[in-house]
Amino acid sequence: MKLKNALMSLGTVALAIGLNSCNLSDDVEFECPADYTGVLLENEDVMLGRWELTAIVADKEVDISKDGEDNPKKDIYVQYEDCKKDVDFVFTQDRGYTNSEGQNVENCTDKAKYKGTWKLKETVLSLVSNCYVQNLPLEFNGSKTAFSYKGNYTIKDVHGINIQTEITFTYTKEANDLQPE
Repeated sequence: MKLKNALMSLGTVALAIGLNSCNLSDDVEFECPADYTGVLLENEDVMLGRWELTAIVADKEVDISKDGEDNPKKDIYVQYEDCKKDVDFVFTQDRGYTNSEGQNVENCTDKAKYKGTWKLKETVLSLVSNCYVQNLPLEFNGSKTAFSYKGNYTIKDVHGINIQTEITFTYTKEANDLQPE
């Protein structure tokens, strides 16, 4: 099974969770959550700019590489193809964000781009996109040049076995977007 089926990009996960968590009936009128608006708070400035996916680590070893060897690893990122490693977030002053996959590597066939709005309250990043709100508790490094978030996922390994594990995604701020201290 293709690697994209093992782990989906953040936007796809958000959409899937949103579609599966709705309990709509004919009697209930569904309303999408409102986009985030307004001036950024001082603590939110840290998010501005481009953040690149730099690590994906699972708590359990998983083999998702189709290299003909039985070599499970906790480091999921090193098992990814270049197109799947090319994931980023861009957060803007107007509270807009873009989450892209495969946009900067040549010959990627599974390109994706999701847009929405964002806010940061303390260390919880909230994203609104495709009629869904996702709240991600972030952990920043000391210099706030990288953040991580965790989630529980089921990954299908190269043998077709489903492995449930906690996965940590880490994003690092692009060097051009680092603010002087």
